[in-house]
Parts: sequence; structure tokens; C-alpha cells
Amino acid sequence: MKKFENKVWLSTPTMHGEELKYVKEAYDTNWMSTIGENINEIEKQMSEKVGCKYAVALSCGTSALHMAVKLAGVAPKDKVFCSDMTFAATVNPVVYEKAEPVFIDTEYESWNMDPKCLEKAFSIYPNVKTVVVANLYGTPAKLSEICEIAQKHGACVIEDAAESLGATYNGKQTGSFGKYNIISFNGNKIITGSSGGMLLTDDEQAAAKVRKWSTQSRESAPWYQHEELGYNYRMSNVIAGVVRGQIPHLEEHIALKKAIFERYAKGFSDLPVSMNPFDPQKAVPNFWLSCLLINEEAMCRQTRSDKNCEFVSKKGKTCPDEILSALAEHNAEGRPIWKPMHMQPIFSHCEFVSLGDKDVGADIFNRGLCLPSDIKMTQDQQDAIIEIVRSCFK
Repeated sequence: MKKFENKVWLSTPTMHGEELKYVKEAYDTNWMSTIGENINEIEKQMSEKVGCKYAVALSCGTSALHMAVKLAGVAPKDKVFCSDMTFAATVNPVVYEKAEPVFIDTEYESWNMDPKCLEKAFSIYPNVKTVVVANLYGTPAKLSEICEIAQKHGACVIEDAAESLGATYNGKQTGSFGKYNIISFNGNKIITGSSGGMLLTDDEQAAAKVRKWSTQSRESAPWYQHEELGYNYRMSNVIAGVVRGQIPHLEEHIALKKAIFERYAKGFSDLPVSMNPFDPQKAVPNFWLSCLLINEEAMCRQTRSDKNCEFVSKKGKTCPDEILSALAEHNAEGRPIWKPMHMQPIFSHCEFVSLGDKDVGADIFNRGLCLPSDIKMTQDQQDAIIEIVRSCFK
């Protein structure tokens, strides 16, 4: 099979033209900083879309998470329950506040935080008051169940919906389940501003606090008056212009991502693999990334250290690193599954709560990979990628 002439990417921005109209509007009106109509409009549109009363546009999803952690009152040495299999940005803001993450193992049904593990964690640490739950690869966690458990124990839920904008659980938009919620407009997300993020909440006072904190905590005074620590976290009106032009295409992007997922599922239907799972009775993902999990019996030998990997090819079997190498050889980008946080050297000292002896997140990391999921990938290119993957099992 020939190498792709143009690289097939994991997930890149898909632009439509309207973005330039709003960026130019910011330029022409000279509203180039962190105030302007683009910011006002995307806060209005996103709060309406997600179903929260208030939205605050910020510089990135991580800054929004940091603000959420501060709103939750997380203090130094507090323990905070966090999703384990996720990107480090979900957890880093907890550490910014000098608190201690306690990682909750993953479940196979959604690849997200296991509610049973969360309940176990509360039995071990009954005084924990904050839960940070992420929705991996656009698939909602069991959010209703997690929120019910947290509420029973008097804990605040922060929902990291950076990857799941437009997805729903029990008919409700992700990014609306927690007391504080965040979304991301990073360059590879379902819609983008090239960067940017947003905090969403139903709490008017909380939204006002974030607006203040994120503009260096300036007081209402004739001069620069500061009475508490502030941050330079507000979104630029120029970036907001890009987001504003992307919002009308959210459902279109979701439909295209879903079609990619379904073509992969059909193309691999006779292989010893499964796609990233969801409960069709409750969850409607946004299908941001299509992922593959190889059955245990179909795994060839694979060894990973902190920074390197090795595998031994075997007829009829394969492993994520072999498939990723094959994709790279053909000029296509795949990625490993997020390495669980409890396996990261920086967090190796943190507590990890699992059920029994099974480390679910580690198992999914070992057997899973993310496939090229770019909206601009043609069907011919995707067919070729399917054949590349299939060839690894021969």
C-alpha cells in the first residue's frame, strides 16, 4: 500500500469561512483585547447550547478548570477525587492549588470514571468535598450516577467536558452536570478557536468571581486596586471571533465524526477488536476521536517503559504500538490512549482507588489506541487506514 501523499491527521481544525468575518469585525472595530461583541456572543450562545445560565470565556480549558477548582474551595493538602484515565490538564489545576489528587479507576463501559470506584473512594476518604470527572474522547461518563454519589456525600462536582461538547447523557448536554463545568476550544477539538475555553455554571456569583479573578482581580476603583490574587485568563475577542464562526457548525462536525466512527466499526467488525464504548440507551457521544481496543487474546507481545516501547510481531496478533507504527509509516497519525494519571511519574505518589486487583485504566492504555479521526479525511483515505490496521492482524 502506498504512503499517503498528504498526511492524514488525528484531528485538526475544520474551518468554514465565517470565522474570518468575526475576526475582521474585531479588527475593524479595534476590539482586539479581552472585551468585545464576539466574547459576549459566544458566552450567550454556549450557555444556551449547554444549558447553564452563565458562561465565562477564558484563555483555555485548563484555565477554566483552574477557576473551577478555586470556586470549589479546594485548599492546600485537600484530597480531590479525579478521573484517572485522562489528559494531565484535568488534574494539574488541583495541584496548582497544592491539593492532592486521588485517582479513581476507569470502567470498561465508557472508559470514564467508575461510579463504583468513586463510592469506594468515599468510604476510604469520607471528608473529600470535590470530584473532577472528565468525559473521554467525546463519550460522557456516567454523569447522573456520579453526581448522585457526590451529592450524597456533600461533594462538589467539576465536569471536564473539554472533549465532549455537544454530547448528551440522559438527554442532558455534557458541560451542565457539575456545579462548575468546562469546555475547550483547543485546535483539535470538535469546534475550535485555535485556543480558548469556557467555564459554565448556574451560579451567578461564581461566574462574577471568575470574571474578576481572570482579569487580574481588579477591584472597582479609579486606579488598579488588588485585594486578592488574580490571573490573566480571559479570552481574546479575536479568538472568540473564530469560535463564533465555528459554533453554527457544531452539529455538522458531530455528524461527520459519527460517520467516521461507524465506518471504522463496520470495517473492523470481523476483527478481534472493539471501538470506544458507550451506552446507547443513555449516552450520545460527539465521537470526537474514534478509538480501538484489541482483545486480550489477539495481543502480541508489547513492552513499554516511561518513554519507549517495543513489540514482537506475531501472525494473527498485533498491539497498539505495531498499529501506530504502521500508520506512521504510511503518513497517518494515530495516538496511544491517554496514559492513566496514576502511572505518570509526576503523580506516582498519589493514591489510586480501583476495584479488586484489576487496573482497568492500565489495561485500556495497554490495549487501546486512537485512530485518525480528522473530519477532512476522505472515505478513500479511511478505507486505506482500515486496511493498514487489518494488515497488522495477518
